[in-house]
Amino acid sequence: MLFEFLIVAAAVFVVTVVVSRYIIPILISHKVGQRILEIGPRWHINKQGTPTMGGLCFILAILIVLAVVAVYTAYRGDTTELIPLALTLCLAVFNGIIGFVDDYCKLVKKQNEGLLPYQKFILQLLAAGSYVYLMLMTGNINTALHIPFTDIVWELGVVYYIFAIIIITGIVNAVNLTDGVDGLASSVIFVIAAFFGVVAFMYDYRALSLASAALVGATVGFLVYNFHPAKVIMGDTGALFFGGMIAGMAFMIDEPLIILVAGFICIVETVSVMLQVSYFKLTHGKRLFRMAPIHHHFELLGWSENKIVFVFSLITLLCCILAWFGIFGFG
Repeated sequence: MLFEFLIVAAAVFVVTVVVSRYIIPILISHKVGQRILEIGPRWHINKQGTPTMGGLCFILAILIVLAVVAVYTAYRGDTTELIPLALTLCLAVFNGIIGFVDDYCKLVKKQNEGLLPYQKFILQLLAAGSYVYLMLMTGNINTALHIPFTDIVWELGVVYYIFAIIIITGIVNAVNLTDGVDGLASSVIFVIAAFFGVVAFMYDYRALSLASAALVGATVGFLVYNFHPAKVIMGDTGALFFGGMIAGMAFMIDEPLIILVAGFICIVETVSVMLQVSYFKLTHGKRLFRMAPIHHHFELLGWSENKIVFVFSLITLLCCILAWFGIFGFG
């Protein structure tokens, strides 16, 4: 399984790099460039016009490579082992399409802020609900909820489905909020994907291994163009896709709560926004942070983008190590 993991990761990396070389000029020619809000760090004005919707590059790469793997698997024999992977891809692509429509409306049609928040939220709930339904219909969902770091397992029954939809939607949006500094979301997702890859080896779970390999290859390939100073930005197209992938991967191993540990940085980014908004309203205009999400707070404290990426990625690595013990225990 290790050899296949490396081959898939390498293939997705190469295809991402190659596809990006063709898609980025197309995005530039169509003037699909990043818009910078005046309330952001003043030096972000240099990012104005940077091509976005770059998530298309690695989404296409992942779909191309995994389609080849699926054909090979079908030729070799039974493909039922790939059903959880296919459903996770559907979840990710559905969210990627939501992000694409949002980006398209904002950047191409110039429709202010794109999809309205409630429109995006309803579509995300629909994506999560469809995923949960398909997992149920294919017998790939377990309604018993394991509490990380304990032996406690709660049988939630139908309540689990509601819980799953909430977790998936929350994680998808959390990853989106993390994508605000060159290379940050890609680096954090790389670490989480590598963590799931190690878990896949422990479980001897091929579908999870393939998903992990695809994400590892995609993130590294995209970082070639997305590391500071970024030549392309993934946009909501890529961020929502990434969020759908890691959320689905957590459910593939029946450990949905573990993503809250491994993806701690994404959770902190989300909580910082919630606290900022709540504090602003309660104090009639005062701010808890200099700016939210919290990576912008550190930018305004003088941290470079590369420092933020390094520190947040290191924290994610430590959280993934902790998540390992949350699944397998300390014994």
